[in-house]
Amino acid sequence: MLEEIKKIEDSFLQEIEKVKNLEDLEVLRIRYLGRKSFINQAFSRIPKLERNQRAELGRALNTVKKKIAFLLDEKRKTLSVQEKKIDLTVPSFSIDRGIKHILTRVNDEICSIFEKLGFIIIEGKEIEDEWHNFEALNIPLEHPSRDVFDTFYLDLSSPSKEKRRLLLRSHTSPSQIRVMEKMRPPLAVISPGRVYRPDKVDASHSFMFHQVEGFCVDRNINFSHLKGVLFYFARSFFSPQVKLRFRPHYFPFTEPSAEVDLGCILCEGKGCSVCSYKGWVEILGCGMIHPKVLKACKINPKEYQGFAFGMGVERIAMLKYRINDIRLFFENDLRFLEQFYEV
Repeated sequence: MLEEIKKIEDSFLQEIEKVKNLEDLEVLRIRYLGRKSFINQAFSRIPKLERNQRAELGRALNTVKKKIAFLLDEKRKTLSVQEKKIDLTVPSFSIDRGIKHILTRVNDEICSIFEKLGFIIIEGKEIEDEWHNFEALNIPLEHPSRDVFDTFYLDLSSPSKEKRRLLLRSHTSPSQIRVMEKMRPPLAVISPGRVYRPDKVDASHSFMFHQVEGFCVDRNINFSHLKGVLFYFARSFFSPQVKLRFRPHYFPFTEPSAEVDLGCILCEGKGCSVCSYKGWVEILGCGMIHPKVLKACKINPKEYQGFAFGMGVERIAMLKYRINDIRLFFENDLRFLEQFYEV
């Protein structure tokens, strides 16, 4: 019996060296320590032996069983570590790459065009007070835009000494005031950012959207300079063949004022549903900065003049990429966003 135990031990030592994975190791364990293994069957025969043989065989079987169990456990630890190692030969899985949101990319492109003309980028505050959002821009108290139905007023105390009411800015024009309060002409500034208005959400309106405000102040600035800047932008952003037209309009903070229409790039001016069959689509508002706005910023309007313009980033993006619903920008639907991977 002792010779058979020695043979079992030697056989196990040879077989365990050949094991390469945990599955084969489990098969080996069952063969040598399982219920039907030689060692367990030998234990069941011990009571039938004489007393002096029982002790000797029991010690031999226990020694071999403990040795086999120990070696199996050590082999299991070694194989577990090996299987956790990275196999560099396994083909990699595809990785979804992140890109800038289409609105961010359009905003960056707009700003970069004006930077080439010498404009600098200064971002304003999203929480403003009535002075910077309305009064300094020559928007009187009775103006409809100051009504609670057209502005998000905040139930917050103002940190300023004047205790002015705070609100979420309804346009990026307050940046114009803050820059002119702190800096002296000549100035050429672009100010992008989010703006807020309590509009009902539909295909062309949202309570939060993006604008880009631009203005220039210096001596002898006139409307021709404004037209030249806007023609350069439109032809750089859309197409060298694009057409613009300026229509007289009214804005409290500019005089004279104009709305700028773009020749419809979808129908090339022939008329379609996008341009309401007029051949033109409004893209921005502009004008010469009102003398009262310059005075509010302590700039002498007799010495300095300036122009200003503002455009909606969503509207510009919708025109360029033929998007018919503003809500698509904010729904985070990958089927929509993935279309602009190569834009």
